[in-house]
Amino acid sequence: MQYEEIRKGKFKTFLSRHLVTALFCLSAILGIAGGYMFWSLSDLPRVDSLEEYTPAESSKVYSIDNSLIAEYYLERRTFIPYYRIPEHVKQAFIAIEDIRFYEHHGIDFIRILGALYQDIKARAYVQGASTITQQLAKMLFLKPEKSIIRKVKEVFLSIQIERRYTKDEILGLYLNQAYFGTQAYGLVAASQTYFGKSVHELTIADAAMLAALPKAPSRYSPFRNPMKALKRRNLVLEKMIEYGFIDEIQYNVASSMDMPRKPYRRKYNAPYFVEHLRQVIEEKYEDELYSEGLKIYSTLDFRLQEIAESAVANGVEILEKRVDAGVQAALIAVDIDTGKVRAMVGGTDFWETQFNRVTQAMRQPGSAFKPIVYLAALDTGITPEDTIVDEEIAFQGNEPGEIWTPRNYYGDYKGEVTIRYALSHSLNTATACLADEIGVGRIVRTAKSLGLKSELKPYLTISLGVSDMTPLELAFLYKALADGRKAEPVMYDRIVDRNGITLEEVYPATERVIDEGIRLELQSMLRSVVTDGTGRKARSLPRPVYGKTGTTDDYTDAWFVGFDDEIALAVWIGRDDHTPIGGRETGSRAALPIWLEFMRRMYQ
Repeated sequence: MQYEEIRKGKFKTFLSRHLVTALFCLSAILGIAGGYMFWSLSDLPRVDSLEEYTPAESSKVYSIDNSLIAEYYLERRTFIPYYRIPEHVKQAFIAIEDIRFYEHHGIDFIRILGALYQDIKARAYVQGASTITQQLAKMLFLKPEKSIIRKVKEVFLSIQIERRYTKDEILGLYLNQAYFGTQAYGLVAASQTYFGKSVHELTIADAAMLAALPKAPSRYSPFRNPMKALKRRNLVLEKMIEYGFIDEIQYNVASSMDMPRKPYRRKYNAPYFVEHLRQVIEEKYEDELYSEGLKIYSTLDFRLQEIAESAVANGVEILEKRVDAGVQAALIAVDIDTGKVRAMVGGTDFWETQFNRVTQAMRQPGSAFKPIVYLAALDTGITPEDTIVDEEIAFQGNEPGEIWTPRNYYGDYKGEVTIRYALSHSLNTATACLADEIGVGRIVRTAKSLGLKSELKPYLTISLGVSDMTPLELAFLYKALADGRKAEPVMYDRIVDRNGITLEEVYPATERVIDEGIRLELQSMLRSVVTDGTGRKARSLPRPVYGKTGTTDDYTDAWFVGFDDEIALAVWIGRDDHTPIGGRETGSRAALPIWLEFMRRMYQ
């Protein structure tokens, strides 16, 4: 008996010691787990930052009549307030993603149990249980990793979000943030990409298809997997009728609707202008251009742009009936008073080649450069009625020992002619003699004073336009000839942020560089080009215009550059590989018809 009592006492002591140890271990484990959990949750973001939620939003470009012409974005997204989202669109997402959305408080325990049962039954992960709130928390605050800690964070964040925001606010944020595939972020972009519609135009079938996408945008893409997409869309419709969001008639109509077959990728208007504008603005605003929802009010006149594109297309089509295909063209229209670019066509097809021949193509201007030579001469005191000799003559060439003999277009010489006649009839020999008389240095300084940035080699041959420059530069030289003031190209008037605050407003700056009396003399000479010289086709216009043709050796480049009282306009024709356009395709024959069509239609 005594032994039994001793044995029991030892057992109690043993049990007590081990129980203490076990409790200590359990406490340690709980402490460690709790500490780890506290550490893991210590870096949770503040959900009240949603009050300052500003999703990456595309910037929009407008023409001078406030027409939307393009967007700049990395993630194509436009924010839409929740109260502007149609009810049937919201219902489609709730039906497939979170039917108890308006009942739970961020975590749907009933759905979790149901999903767990389905997973156990299938012995695999077959059904998720994340609520819309959890998905929003994951999209906004967490990395896309699969771990217990991330899931715990997601739960805690969801509860906090639910406590702070209304259900409609949460649903609106989710629909603006969700990725729908095909580079469409948010409901607005998805509506445009898949259907070419605004959100308020979405049908029940449209809404169901969009609701089918966020779970797996690639898998359920109607463009990649049309049958899977159709099955998933119809599942959404089945859920909608099951939960009473639509009736049987609506279901039958919606389920019979065709699926989209290709994305609505808008080929934005004025593409060469838009791309050059993007490069200009990106230098100043960098990544903000693609994410801050800027409104860019450009200088583009959309009506003139349409005229320009049509004139180029018509002119090239007619030209290619006479010559081999592959001809390119460039056109730029500039407002004379301000230097604002009103229209730009950098080639025949931007979607085939993005090389902008207005801003990037370095081409010889040929005789279109001659007005600069004559301006330099007028500046020395020479008058339009003074004379110069047009006869065969040889000059020192560009290299030592080289001889340069300029030739007139028709191979003949006119003898003594007036300065006016020499320009209007584009006499090469007379122009070279004039350049030799006034000096090459003066011509270079005159061109630079008008704003030309490209290099001019200090040889007599520059008088005939052999130094490369862009159509943009040549247009702005003529803008200066038109009003006597040089200016930098202006591509936009102002930029406004997403809150309507003006970030920048452009006030064009011009500088007088030509004496008014000399400007009027040169203008009268350029008028003679139209009335009596190589630009006679322009006499058909019902108002005075001024300009100059340009043709380079072997008919490689054809130009007409000129102006009226409002617009300076440059047109270039050529081939990208610098081969000839075709026999006898001069500036008057190849480029002037495009120039004329633009000018004629501009005032209709």
